[in-house]
Amino acid sequence: MAKRQGYLEQLRRILPPSAPWEAWLAQTGDLPPNFDALPSVYDLPDPLVREITGHPVPVTTVKEWRMRREELEALFQHWVLGRVPPPPGDLQAHVLSEREEMGATAREVELTFGPGQQARLWLELLIPHGAGPFPVFMTQHNHREWALIALARGYLGCVYAGADSCDDTDSFVAAYPGYDWSRLTRRAWAASRCVDYLTAVPEADVQRITIAGHSRNGKQSLIASALDERIALVISSSSGAGGAMTARFKSEQHFGEGIELLTRVFPAWFHPRLRFFVGREFKLPIDLHELVALSAPRPCLLSIALNDGVESTWAMQQTYLAVRRVYQLFGAEDRLRILWRPGGHETWPTVIERYLDWCDLHFGRGTHLFPERFVYPWDWEGWRDESGERVAVADFPRCGLDDALVLGDGLLVQGKEDWERKREQIQAHVRWMLGVAPPGATGPGQVVMEGEPFHVAASLGRSAAGEGLEKVQVTFGEHLCGDVYLLSGVRNAGGKLPAVLWLHPFSPSNGYVAPYPWWEEQVFRTLARAGFAVFCFDHVGLGRRVEEAEGFYQRHPHWSLLGKMIRDAQAALGALAGLNFVDGVRVWGVGYGLGSLVGLHLGALDGRLAGFVSVCGPPPFRLDTQEKGTGGIRRWSHLAMLLPRLGFFVGRETRVPYDVHHLFACLAPRPLLVVSPQLDREATLEDVTQAVEAARPVYALHGAADRLEQVAPEDYNRLSPATKSLVVEWLIAQAV
Repeated sequence: MAKRQGYLEQLRRILPPSAPWEAWLAQTGDLPPNFDALPSVYDLPDPLVREITGHPVPVTTVKEWRMRREELEALFQHWVLGRVPPPPGDLQAHVLSEREEMGATAREVELTFGPGQQARLWLELLIPHGAGPFPVFMTQHNHREWALIALARGYLGCVYAGADSCDDTDSFVAAYPGYDWSRLTRRAWAASRCVDYLTAVPEADVQRITIAGHSRNGKQSLIASALDERIALVISSSSGAGGAMTARFKSEQHFGEGIELLTRVFPAWFHPRLRFFVGREFKLPIDLHELVALSAPRPCLLSIALNDGVESTWAMQQTYLAVRRVYQLFGAEDRLRILWRPGGHETWPTVIERYLDWCDLHFGRGTHLFPERFVYPWDWEGWRDESGERVAVADFPRCGLDDALVLGDGLLVQGKEDWERKREQIQAHVRWMLGVAPPGATGPGQVVMEGEPFHVAASLGRSAAGEGLEKVQVTFGEHLCGDVYLLSGVRNAGGKLPAVLWLHPFSPSNGYVAPYPWWEEQVFRTLARAGFAVFCFDHVGLGRRVEEAEGFYQRHPHWSLLGKMIRDAQAALGALAGLNFVDGVRVWGVGYGLGSLVGLHLGALDGRLAGFVSVCGPPPFRLDTQEKGTGGIRRWSHLAMLLPRLGFFVGRETRVPYDVHHLFACLAPRPLLVVSPQLDREATLEDVTQAVEAARPVYALHGAADRLEQVAPEDYNRLSPATKSLVVEWLIAQAV
């Protein structure tokens, strides 16, 4: 109990205040779970594994899945959704109005049910004229236009008051006071009451009922399908965090809407218990891909836009891959698909027509193609076999973190000349790990009037610099476009500005821009206001370049995505240093998450960086085993497919030929700030500290021990306002 109370007090110190959460805590006295007793699962929990007497047991039959399904539903009701009452046995329907439309009948109905008939729910049926019964397309009040398109396709439209625009589900609270269900769960339960009514409507084919919703309605559609198997087909349209986006792979460290934001800004959407897992998403006993899995084997379409700020194309693919295994158990792989669409969070008639194509396909009303498509490389074994890559891991010596000053021939580094030999050895290992780069040529950066089209920049949140700032577009590298942010008017003032190369985290939707939290100033704008010229660009596979990752290893089987990212970063660095308003010898790098991994490799290979700030960077490879719960080196090689050759060292991490402390050391004597939060779920503080201390002798060799700094805030993996201020202050001190 003391430990659990300690977890709560720590969360209160770290998290922004949430009055509804505090009120719930005071009312219930609930405490976080004992996190030490929960397993650390970095990857998505396997929906086809049951825990029986403390041992994992694979689910191999449909009968076993039924038992697993009950377990998952119970876990969701405890941690995420809240408990729901049983279906009412006293539902009454009252027709409010009925009118004839263009070849259809529109009927408004009020349902009442529950103790004392206190609960009520408005719905509207749009019934085609002609011989029924008709398949049903059910959606929420603010998506009535979707139902009109469905009506034109020969579906019976069912629209219910379970949306922000019209919500009757607050009446459920008074009717069922003994249940702690959340708002989205109540709205999902409302859909089931519509199904109850539809069973008495002769024009409705209750064997072919679809539920579809967008954004928060996409979340409740998945919940409704999970709770009610009478729903034959579900369409999740941009359901985001709390929907098809898992908490593990769509959080603040991915510039996403994490649990903290979700439970504070929308406290009624999910159960308050979910907030306990902020920063500890890897401790969640379940995750949202398993909510999707609860619809199996019924058809499920997961619709996502490539640049939707509430979602992540990479996280969606991970959800799909995890859930696909459940559909395979049923031999129903073709009933699960991702619909990739261009643009952002919006929908338009063409999209809804595709949703209805999916319904037609599975209701026997037409033949439409929904090919299986993967935007990101994901099959490491397939890459290994197709590329023919093999690594004799046993030929690499076992090492710890004590080899920064050990030459390859066993001698110790005695001076700077010896260190240069050691640095060359490290760089050779780094280049080998990055793979065989294709031919390339360098060229100067060029200020252009038009680079990224305005409408694209606007959709990605970078159409303007903001008050007092301007943005200059620069072409660089291999047909890439970057943005330089700086104070208005200084570009033509004749001076030379210090500069920053901003390297962003794994943020698929908006690249270098953080869509969440949208009310905070972007870090690159804060740096520009501090007097720096800040160069920003999207890494391959992220932001505007999402689809560039598709087929990468078919084009370059012996290279790596990380190698491409570093090559782009080198080109960006050259373009930035070459601008006539930038002081080319005062260019620092700032990397967060993935950006830190890129930047540390860049700094080790390229001496043009004046220094580097690593925020939430990688832990040492040799210490990053699966047992740590951080994802291990497998997350770089197999999961994200950033560094495939590293995958040969999984389980044999001590033989990785170079490590993070070597990257730190190669930056010496340039200033290096390592920001390593105490609760970073991807890197234990102890391991990062070991890497820092292992590199310190190299800094001492250069008489620069004070230029290697580490800061360990009591925080989790995020770019908080306090961390941004720390980074800016450090850079200002370096630039003086």
